[in-house]
Amino acid sequence: MSNKIRAAITGVGGYVPDYILTNKELETMVDTTDEWITTRTGVRERRILKGENVGVSVMGIEAVKDMLRKTKTDPKEIDLIIFSTITADMTFPATANIVATAVGAVNAFSYDLSAACSGFIYGLATGTSFIESGKYKKVVVIGGDKMSAILDYTDRSTCIIFGDGAGCALLEPTTEEVGVMDSLLRSDGSGECYLHMKAGGSRMPASKETVEKRLHFVYQEGAAVFKFAVTNMADVAAQVAERNKLTARDIQWLVPHQANKRIIDATASRVGVDEKHVMMNIDRYGNTTNGTIPLLLWDYEKKLRKGDNLIIAAFGGGFTWGAIYVRWAYDTP
Repeated sequence: MSNKIRAAITGVGGYVPDYILTNKELETMVDTTDEWITTRTGVRERRILKGENVGVSVMGIEAVKDMLRKTKTDPKEIDLIIFSTITADMTFPATANIVATAVGAVNAFSYDLSAACSGFIYGLATGTSFIESGKYKKVVVIGGDKMSAILDYTDRSTCIIFGDGAGCALLEPTTEEVGVMDSLLRSDGSGECYLHMKAGGSRMPASKETVEKRLHFVYQEGAAVFKFAVTNMADVAAQVAERNKLTARDIQWLVPHQANKRIIDATASRVGVDEKHVMMNIDRYGNTTNGTIPLLLWDYEKKLRKGDNLIIAAFGGGFTWGAIYVRWAYDTP
């Protein structure tokens, strides 16, 4: 026990929509096959948020409610909500504000954080700093995206990969040797040209022309992104492990962003972790962008034990990447 205040993850929540879009159904929509998708990406199905006038806030609200119920937390005690997303309900106000009001977090301030697929770990590191400062006692970090809203379902290079979903983590202070132990976050703006959305921002506002040219969808140069992701996500995960003197045997779980099965395998190989110690749900949810890591923690929560060492790693468009070392803070009842 030390006097140092750490930020411990004390609860997680998650939500995925009911509608399941299988590879078989995608075969009827675009020129692809179940086998082609599975062998190249590891995705078998993904969830899609259906309905009129529903945004990513719907999933964020459900994820937070799930966490509040499980941890028996009074929403009025929440100090801060950070929502990591690239598919905000609107350009403004922040989707985090919408979630805060809906869950009854009337005393919290809230904002959105945008860092593509690395957003959740950026949010976790940011929330950790607020806790470590001693100023705040309960910080909720949400990661979620409604990727179906920005996918071109005639583009087989992108529409097969992504799905919709959201998860969250509650951070609270502790003086025990658990919680967020270390983080290493990076970015490189020269990656802009390989993975982006061309229109809809201030550089190219929406117009009849941008819509007709289909410029409001995810654009990706897969081979270049794959190369960057494999190298950088694997390197940063290994760096965080090494500087905390963690060998492969010390790591109970690798928690990798669910971008592509081959990227996950490469990261596990670089860190030296056996597949049975790698969290994976890409086959069921696809790449939910900001949602992947909190959804992994939600799916695997019952297997986690207090003191387990987790290396969380992500890579995102533009480019952003990083890794966080977390020592798990509780046994799930």
